[in-house]
Amino acid sequence: MEKNIVVIEGDGVGPEIISKAIDVLKKIEQKYSHKFNLEYVDMGGASIDKYGVPLTDENLEKCKSSDSVLLGAVGGPKWDNVLPENRPEKGLLKLRKGMGLYANIRPIKMLKPLEYASPLKDIVTKNDIDFVIVRELTGGVYFGEHKFENTNNTKKAIDIMPYDENEIKRIGKVAFDMARKLKKPLTSVDKANVLHTSKLWREVMNNLSKEYSDIKYNDMYVDNAAMQIIANPSQFGIIVTENMFGDILSDEASVITGSIGMAPSASLADNTVGMYEPIHGSAPDIAGKDLVNPIGTILSLAMMLRHSFNLDKEAENIEKAVYKTIEEGYRTIDIMPKDKNISNLYKLVKCSEISDIIVSNI
Repeated sequence: MEKNIVVIEGDGVGPEIISKAIDVLKKIEQKYSHKFNLEYVDMGGASIDKYGVPLTDENLEKCKSSDSVLLGAVGGPKWDNVLPENRPEKGLLKLRKGMGLYANIRPIKMLKPLEYASPLKDIVTKNDIDFVIVRELTGGVYFGEHKFENTNNTKKAIDIMPYDENEIKRIGKVAFDMARKLKKPLTSVDKANVLHTSKLWREVMNNLSKEYSDIKYNDMYVDNAAMQIIANPSQFGIIVTENMFGDILSDEASVITGSIGMAPSASLADNTVGMYEPIHGSAPDIAGKDLVNPIGTILSLAMMLRHSFNLDKEAENIEKAVYKTIEEGYRTIDIMPKDKNISNLYKLVKCSEISDIIVSNI
């Protein structure tokens, strides 16, 4: 198989984690006789420094014409004072919209050898935690109108949160199809007791559930969902929700795994093209120090092979190599036990070291 991949290193720790993911990709390429053509483009702060904008139209077109995009991380305090429309994160929004990436997939899975690292260790040791958050990615308040007004010397800010039924039905089908494939229950999260967009969301999801009568379905208010993810995370199979709620809940849920550095994500369009990235940020405080955990990026690469290229065997090979590395006791600093009585059972390694071990386990 031959595929063209656009690689965006981004800012902060982005170049480090991307470098290690590419090492894994090259091992897969060699082992399974594939050919992956890589083209590097700038986005975020790196693009602002070079071109004055967070994503150029030319680089967006390169992403759109590729078979998939692998992203590190964007942003950092260096660009805090640029104009709002030119902030690094705006490049990410432009990329999502331009590529039609409307479905964000974030698996939340607790690895047994890392139970000690979870803030919910007393809960996770009793029940398996393995669910997926499906987040609508191109609608809602992030893509609505934003403006400031000044009336009678009083400042006012306005953010519009639009959704139409087609956008909701589209993401709903993704979630229901995933629930059917994975044989998991589906929970739709909204705020239908307050927001009109959520009233429409609930109406569309309830109607859609009638087409998927084989799927166990329920709906839940977002404030209750935020509590239930902590109190009883094992109840969930698939969670589907709108853009802002999904942004918040998926970051909350990622902590269950013991470190946000472990969590991958995929952003998908109607075709097989997708964008894959770890959910953590650019972590400028540890950039260049070989301390960052590359596993979230490596698992994002595995998601690329599975969802965009239909290479299930290769994706599973990467996932098993990661699990084996964890089982063997290797730990980056973010997943190293703080208790010295426990930490002496494990081997503290750098970003470059743990990725080399994962490659050797493939």
